[in-house]
Amino acid sequence: MRNFVVVAEELNLSRAAPRLFVTQQALSKQLRDLEEAVGVRLFDRSTRSMALTPAGEEFLASVREALAALDAGVAAARSASQRVSGTVRLGFLMGGALELTTPILAEFSARYPDIRLELRETGLDDPSAGLADATSDVAIVRLPLAVPDLDSVPLFVEPLIVALPPRHRLAGRTSLTAEDVIDEPLAIGRTTDAVWRRFWTLDDHRGGRPPRVVRETTSPTEELQLVAAGLACTITVVGARRHTPLAGVRYVPLTGLPGSTVAVAWRRGHRSPGVERFVAVAQQVRDRESAIVRAIEAPPV
Repeated sequence: MRNFVVVAEELNLSRAAPRLFVTQQALSKQLRDLEEAVGVRLFDRSTRSMALTPAGEEFLASVREALAALDAGVAAARSASQRVSGTVRLGFLMGGALELTTPILAEFSARYPDIRLELRETGLDDPSAGLADATSDVAIVRLPLAVPDLDSVPLFVEPLIVALPPRHRLAGRTSLTAEDVIDEPLAIGRTTDAVWRRFWTLDDHRGGRPPRVVRETTSPTEELQLVAAGLACTITVVGARRHTPLAGVRYVPLTGLPGSTVAVAWRRGHRSPGVERFVAVAQQVRDRESAIVRAIEAPPV
């Protein structure tokens, strides 16, 4: 049928044959076979010219419509074969990816409307956001974690700060080091993830001295309420000043230490097509929203 359309456009076998990568003889035989199958003459031929018959004109219009429908069907079939549906269970630690959370979710939902996102927010008692017990397929977390076989893609690294009571002896400082706060009473998340806990109690910088944990909590808000009440200090991130402002809490930059890495993470061997697409979208939004990332990663002042 496509060969018939080309011949009908060219009305010249010597021009049509090269377009179709066939010989004139083979193309002429194809046309005769087609006319025999249709049962009418489609072309008027002479030694010098070639023209469509009225029946050929009608047949050409119908063939073009049929080929267009066929092409549309092929495109739809290929698109359907690449479409991903189902459910992706997305866990996220309180705060998620901060200002990147909304654009990531919006972009993913717009691009993959057939994938249903089930959102699950967790507190400090489960910093893996459901990855540890497999109740999440993919999660936005803060590294490091004790979850085995974890793969991740970083989104940004947020600077650390110390949250201090308003009358604390260090509240007037413009910056602090790990050594400055190593012996301070701390409020820390109540979790069984030892790796995550050690990061927030600065264990790698204590020289073997144990942390003075005086309160355990399930949320950053609880931690900061204890700080405001003068009952503890806490190691947190610079975003706490924006997202959990509390009167009287003094935030002082913690220098000389790596920040908190926020990442998209999943269990190795459990990267489904839906998870794969979510990870890709998160990376693309991170790269596109570079101004947001720079603002999050900016050193506190």
